[in-house]
Amino acid sequence: MISVQEAQNIINQNIPKEKHQILPLKEAFGYTTSEDIYSKYNIPNFSQSSMDGYAIRFEDKDLKLKIVGEMSAGTTEPFQLENGTACRIFTGAPLPIGADTVVMQEKIKIENNDYLIIEDYDLEKKLNIRDAGSDAKKDTIAISKDSYLSAAAIGYLAGIGCTEVPVYAQPSVSLILTGNELVQPGNNLEFGQVFESNSYQLESVLKQCGINSIETFWVKDDPLEVEKTLNLAISKTDIVILVGGVSVGDYDYVIDATKKCGIEQQFHKIRQKPGKPFYFGTKDEKLVFGLPGNPSSALTCFYLYIVPVLSKIMKRPTITEKTKATTTSSYKKKAGLTHFLKATYADGKVTPLHAQESYRLQSFAEANCLMILPENSEGCEKDEVVEIILLK
Repeated sequence: MISVQEAQNIINQNIPKEKHQILPLKEAFGYTTSEDIYSKYNIPNFSQSSMDGYAIRFEDKDLKLKIVGEMSAGTTEPFQLENGTACRIFTGAPLPIGADTVVMQEKIKIENNDYLIIEDYDLEKKLNIRDAGSDAKKDTIAISKDSYLSAAAIGYLAGIGCTEVPVYAQPSVSLILTGNELVQPGNNLEFGQVFESNSYQLESVLKQCGINSIETFWVKDDPLEVEKTLNLAISKTDIVILVGGVSVGDYDYVIDATKKCGIEQQFHKIRQKPGKPFYFGTKDEKLVFGLPGNPSSALTCFYLYIVPVLSKIMKRPTITEKTKATTTSSYKKKAGLTHFLKATYADGKVTPLHAQESYRLQSFAEANCLMILPENSEGCEKDEVVEIILLK
């Protein structure tokens, strides 16, 4: 068995080079830009009003101004503003030629429907004007390489006229669920059967990581079927995640199947609890992970080892974060294995939950973090500072 840190180092050394693709803007949410994105236009591409009011020449602010013309949003015809005049203008409308200031409509007085007197004593030149290019300048970087495309970023790119985005491609993923005892929710649960839950939780967290291309297989504990399905999955997808069958029991066929499929084992078994029989192998640039079948172990290993890989490949913000917290109670363990305890975190304090057994998901459903107890420790005391992994 190897340590948690050794396992993480080996995986990091085998992460394949990222791939790029061009996506339509409406499909790019959640991706990360693989190149700098330049604006082809000045945005806005004309000086415009940020208020409903009147456009004037600032030099005329102390005069009684004749009201001439009107500019509304969407106006495409230029308008020349002469000395001694003011133009009615609305938010988003282009500024008349010659105008350099907009007075809010609440700060003027109208006389005889034809003239206005300005009552804004704090008026400054260029007030209430959005300059051309103030949001994006033509031929300059609008969004830098390695930027996460949030909803706001997608809106901004649309606002500068962008239709396609260069991004880091997401890897395709196969899930292979093994086990004779598994039955899908919705069926009757017979003696000796358990409802299959790993595909539900792992597909969910894959989607949270930005993975949309997921193919899921269910396989009985049959060595030929496991090998056949693994060969198919490794030929079709970039990452294969097997669940169950990775230990050394009579019906655990995954390790033999990986050898027969030409997958090079990088390690098998880690000094940790839960998830000791975790497997990692490679074939060319394809990655193969073997998770324990117990749902809590499978999900813990996924957060620890697969989430960081997906984040690095896609250069996407990770859904986990390591930090420190103060324990609210003591917890005892034997030295020798790193323990990852399901726990809750709030206001700088962490509380380990009940039901830490690897087959139990109830406490994981309540948890928002994993509390780390190093392999050489014998637990922790109340009010001790420990490391935790926040689950976003």
